[in-house]
Amino acid sequence: MEMNCLGALDGTYIKVNVSATDRPRYRTRKGEVATNVLGVCDTKGDFMFVLSGWEGSAADSIILKDAISRHNRLKLPKEWRGGGNAPTIAREFFNMKYSLARNVTERAFWLLKGRWAILRGKSYYPVNVQCRTIMACCLLHNLINREMTNSEIIDDLDEGDSTYATTGGDEVNYIEASNEWSEWRD
Repeated sequence: MEMNCLGALDGTYIKVNVSATDRPRYRTRKGEVATNVLGVCDTKGDFMFVLSGWEGSAADSIILKDAISRHNRLKLPKEWRGGGNAPTIAREFFNMKYSLARNVTERAFWLLKGRWAILRGKSYYPVNVQCRTIMACCLLHNLINREMTNSEIIDDLDEGDSTYATTGGDEVNYIEASNEWSEWRD
């Protein structure tokens, strides 16, 4: 990311459990029932802003508009908010640099889902609890990034795999999904 780039934003879907009447609104273009999560990351991959809870069918532009209109809103510099700023000759250079910056946010979401199994599978909690869980996972992600600077993240994780490697050393190397908790709970 460029030094004068504050951060990059991107979105991701995280599966949620909603009532049958709400499912059509939460259904994504790929047919999954999910919340659309907007995230802004800095150059280190820390989340600076997270907005979850929007239906999976919501357009990214609507979510961004909501993010910048809230009380604790996403603050954008005025020069980047439209306002008649015509593209310049450096537009292609900017687009290339922004694309690289956005990769940081995509990777942050990828690591977030890799670290926290609760974000990858079906949840049995109400949507508001699930949204708080997403926020808590983002905060823990930031804490891990800041406090565990020597941890080596394995780069060849497969998003479709239910087993995710996280860090090396004496820490947990992977998590396998099991039905043990569900059976005990039910």
